[in-house]
Amino acid sequence: MSQWYLSYNGKKIGPMDLNQARAEARRNPNGHAWHPGLVEWVPIKSIDELMTADDTTGPPPFKGRRTADEIDYKIFGAEMQFVEVELDPGESAVSEAGAMMYKDNSIQMETIFGDGSQSQKGFMGKLLGAGKRLLTGESLFMTAFTHGGHGKAHVAFGAPYPGNIIPISLPDMGGCLICQKDAFLCAARGVSIGIYLQQKIMTGLFGGEGFIMEKLEGDGMIFIHAGGTVIKRTLAAGERIQVDTGCVVAIEPAIKFDIQQAGNIKSALFGGEGFFFTNLEGPGRVWLQSLPFSRLAGRMLAAAPANGGSRGEGSILGGLGNLINGDNSY
Repeated sequence: MSQWYLSYNGKKIGPMDLNQARAEARRNPNGHAWHPGLVEWVPIKSIDELMTADDTTGPPPFKGRRTADEIDYKIFGAEMQFVEVELDPGESAVSEAGAMMYKDNSIQMETIFGDGSQSQKGFMGKLLGAGKRLLTGESLFMTAFTHGGHGKAHVAFGAPYPGNIIPISLPDMGGCLICQKDAFLCAARGVSIGIYLQQKIMTGLFGGEGFIMEKLEGDGMIFIHAGGTVIKRTLAAGERIQVDTGCVVAIEPAIKFDIQQAGNIKSALFGGEGFFFTNLEGPGRVWLQSLPFSRLAGRMLAAAPANGGSRGEGSILGGLGNLINGDNSY
């Protein structure tokens, strides 16, 4: 388990286990904290694991027999992050196909049908799990990375586009988290990756994420990816915020998710924010991203030469400048 260190005005306290660190943070949250899963010291108030004990809007901690592997991790980078997972002998991590960045030689890589969780034992269980993944638009198969040697071994998973990797402990979420379809990056073996169906047809049609989102369940560590800068909001009971439909990364199951027309017709047509935005109502926690991949892809597509975008980099002459500098190939 990770050891925690706290710092107040340059005075460091530690090492401590998570419960000791939480108790110290409750006494004084105006400091900084670090543990082996963090790249640098960060404010105590911004760390979910330390502030969970004071969060009365969240679900009760997950209880029951642990089924997922316990893994440690480190996150590296800023704009293009990757997560390095540390495995003990026999432990495994699962990821979407193609997410691996590097691995130690003692880690065996295996393509599996479904997600490999306890809920997918037997052929029918695996078939049902794979079918759920197919409904979310993901591959039928995932990749499992298992440490078959001695001591510690490491495997790393890279983000697919600029943004941030968010580590989340499912027990702190009450054992369940709802996220957008392409947010999942990797998790400890034993986490179930299923589907979440929008209950309202209008939310499914115009909510930006469609009828189907991913539901991550279990008692292990998960890692999701979001574009740009990520912010976490804790909503009190009845508190509502309005969000651009593509900016929702993940929500707790208690959050009410609905859509609303964005003002009048003139605002919808010429305001640049689309026809609808998302209403999120507490209690619970939500994670929002500043750069949805759809927005990034749209800007790149608009800038492509085939769509009339600029071929040069800041040329004030446009096409004439391309002719002058020799860039006239098509």
